[in-house]
Amino acid sequence: MKLGATLYIKNTVEAVAFYTEAFGLTLGYHEKFPDGTFMHAALLRDGQEIFAVSESHNDAFVDVMLASSLKASRPTMSYGINFDSEDEVKRVYEMLKKDGTVLLPLGPLPWSSCCADVVDKYGVYWYIAV
Repeated sequence: MKLGATLYIKNTVEAVAFYTEAFGLTLGYHEKFPDGTFMHAALLRDGQEIFAVSESHNDAFVDVMLASSLKASRPTMSYGINFDSEDEVKRVYEMLKKDGTVLLPLGPLPWSSCCADVVDKYGVYWYIAV
């Protein structure tokens, strides 16, 4: 079994380029809407899909997701990415925090020597760690 994760965001063409650089991913199977944005863009590492990106054209759907998070006073989900080195985490952290929001600054926790929580400029909540 594999959990399929899709990020429904705005500016998918820019976001796909950003995520491929930040996480060292490649673009796999993809389809575009007539406006050139991604209907579906699978992002891969070593040939395996890590997550997909899809242009959010349904603002009502996004509003419902955001409202449920606001009621709970916290996001309902974060995407966790584990890296092999602290240097990788630090590099990704610097990219994600630019125009984003740091929720937990880069540092150690009992289970990781280097981790952070960041909401990136596309509104995606990331937990990154060694």
